[in-house]
Amino acid sequence: MNWKDVTVGAFVGLAAGIAISQGTARTASVSADKVLKDVKDQFKQDGSIDGSWIQMKPEEHEILSVKNQVYKGGISRQQGNNLEQFEFIADAKTGTVMDIYKI
Repeated sequence: MNWKDVTVGAFVGLAAGIAISQGTARTASVSADKVLKDVKDQFKQDGSIDGSWIQMKPEEHEILSVKNQVYKGGISRQQGNNLEQFEFIADAKTGTVMDIYKI
């Protein structure tokens, strides 16, 4: 084996590694646990939380013909003598909260 074969093999390996890395980065998503933790941290700034939940598996969500994979979840807390409940939708790829609404 000569140095040309080794060099070509190294470049092919490097190119394959870069391609796999970029392909994985495009499909990677934020974990549901991290999204829930981030939402809870924001709510904790206004007081304590009584309960929370999140769907662990992303689902497709469409707004005006734009489709995204999202996590859906909820938070409950006491505000005075009243129980407040909220649901949220977060982008599964970035973790960005897209909507929060009181139920």
